[in-house]
Amino acid sequence: MKWTPALSLALLPIAAIHGPAIAGPRINLTVEQAQQRLFPGQALTRHSFTLSDAQRAQMQSASSVREPFRTERVWRSAKGDWFILDDVVGKHEMITYALAINANGTIKAIEIVTYMESYGYEVAEASWRAQFTGKTASATLKLNQDIKNISGATLSCKHLTDGVKRLMVMHDLALKGH
Repeated sequence: MKWTPALSLALLPIAAIHGPAIAGPRINLTVEQAQQRLFPGQALTRHSFTLSDAQRAQMQSASSVREPFRTERVWRSAKGDWFILDDVVGKHEMITYALAINANGTIKAIEIVTYMESYGYEVAEASWRAQFTGKTASATLKLNQDIKNISGATLSCKHLTDGVKRLMVMHDLALKGH
């Protein structure tokens, strides 16, 4: 069989539509959808506050997350629970996740809001996210210690674990008792 460039070029649109066979599912929730998953039927109110440079340094030291935390992404329920939206890098793309913290300072749940990587999407599975439930700011929250790794999703696992630690430290420093 003789190779003809014209025939190969004709197949490009089909490959572009179907994409790579290894691509995982894309997750893209709205903030409101994530809020309702974590706090069904509850109204949440945006909570404004400011972090000092010292608080930001403590958050980074405890978690190694370098992206600046955006304080306008925090909501509070009438019961004193917290909904916090944050971003961490996966392997190449940003992962947006939501952390729900109970009024007593324990993690209620985590929800993956946006995940666009081709690999590592297993971090969105309920069984992996459930490892965080009940943890507090004093928990180690280290990958391969109290949070299990997922083979093929190591960077997503590590960065999400570090991000959750950062938010729990922030909760202790700036939100606890409000």
